[in-house]
Amino acid sequence: MMITLLMVGLLLSGALAWYVEGKKVHSARWVALVSTVFLLVYFVLSIIFSSQQNYSELTVLTRVTWIDAFHIEYALAIDYLSIVLLMLTLFLAIICVLVSWHEIQEKAGFYYFNLLAAIAGIVGVFCAVDLFLFFFFWEVMLLPMTALIAIWGHEHRQFAAIKFFIFTQVSSLLMLVAIISTAYFHYQAVGQLSFYYQDWLALDIPLELASYLMFGFFIAFAVKLPSVPVHSWLPDAHTQAPTAGSVLLAGVLLKTGAYGLIRFVIFLFPEASHQFAPVAAVLAVVSILYGAKMAFAQTDFKRLVAYSSISHMGFVMLAVFSFNEIAYQGAIVTLIAHGLSSAALFSLAGMIYSRIHSRDLNDMGGFFKSAPRMGGFALAFAGAAFGLPGLANFIGEFFSLVGAFSAFPVLVVFAAFGLIGSAIYGMVLFQTTFQGPATATLSDLSLREIIISASLLMLLIIFGLFPNIILQYSHYIGVVL
Repeated sequence: MMITLLMVGLLLSGALAWYVEGKKVHSARWVALVSTVFLLVYFVLSIIFSSQQNYSELTVLTRVTWIDAFHIEYALAIDYLSIVLLMLTLFLAIICVLVSWHEIQEKAGFYYFNLLAAIAGIVGVFCAVDLFLFFFFWEVMLLPMTALIAIWGHEHRQFAAIKFFIFTQVSSLLMLVAIISTAYFHYQAVGQLSFYYQDWLALDIPLELASYLMFGFFIAFAVKLPSVPVHSWLPDAHTQAPTAGSVLLAGVLLKTGAYGLIRFVIFLFPEASHQFAPVAAVLAVVSILYGAKMAFAQTDFKRLVAYSSISHMGFVMLAVFSFNEIAYQGAIVTLIAHGLSSAALFSLAGMIYSRIHSRDLNDMGGFFKSAPRMGGFALAFAGAAFGLPGLANFIGEFFSLVGAFSAFPVLVVFAAFGLIGSAIYGMVLFQTTFQGPATATLSDLSLREIIISASLLMLLIIFGLFPNIILQYSHYIGVVL
């Protein structure tokens, strides 16, 4: 019941925050903070003291009948991949609450309810092993995320929210068709419907049919990753979302797309995935280069970071479709590193916006003189974004490229130019914001903002210097692939 209690705890905490805000102003944020910290500690301790210490393979935690007529089950399972992503999710949930502390003043209780409900849906996505249940959680995380953008976003929030909803919903419906079709194939092969992941792994699906089914899943996950050419929702959603919405989108929501590619596309349709790999690799490299080029062209702080996310997620897709253990390890480290570094940059954007009420880089400059602590963290986070050695992003991208080289040597050469591009736009971002003539006098980081920045930087350094903390739990897939 560990994961179930985690999701119920998030939903109840959100509902409680919504309720108490009507009784006492600013109480909702304290409820959200205490609950997210408690749930992270609860999850970590549950894993440490679990009687089942080896999660190298999927370990089923809960499996009960849900909709008996269609053999749909409430089935949850975790492995090391799920555990790493769940810890990232719960940690960034705390960051989301902290960055919202003063930013959200209107309908704060309802805001924290939607924030925690979205996180509960993400937890379900990382653990569901009944595909109908997976789709249910996939939709659960969509609705509150749309509300966060539409209600508490910036000037063009409604357009961004609708665009985000349409892109995600259309691709989700394609995935639903693929899920139902695979379940029907199971019915034809075995004699009964099943949406259970382990049952599907045993299916021998003809390559032609598997290619169509794989493509239905691939589109849904590529949209969420996102990959060119289904990426255009991301810059608008990131730019218009409140700071916590941007942190959640970049830090965790994009990772659900990568998780789906690994868990379902690669494992359920291995032969079709191998056949499709060259196309996926080309899309990945295009995303890397296009994202880096577009990031360099932006004058909006958040929009620049949003395009950089497209570039970084391209490394993940390239690594996943290389079918190489080293590349896979690089993909996992990149997911964690990007989750932390993008959360840091969006948090920084929110801190600056709260002071000058602008995201335009043309309105910034010379901030280092009045806010040296903020400038120091900004330089470190920019370094993380372009893969500075000693920080986690370097390990992830290095492993991704080294592993992918054996499968796509020519494409990896082009992908490496994305690293040069990230260094260019990273330094442009820092220099434009903190160097040159001062355009305004900023107050330096508060204690709360120092805690946010220091915790993110500390983890980037720890995983950069000691990557085996993650790598020791990400080797098993190479045997399977």
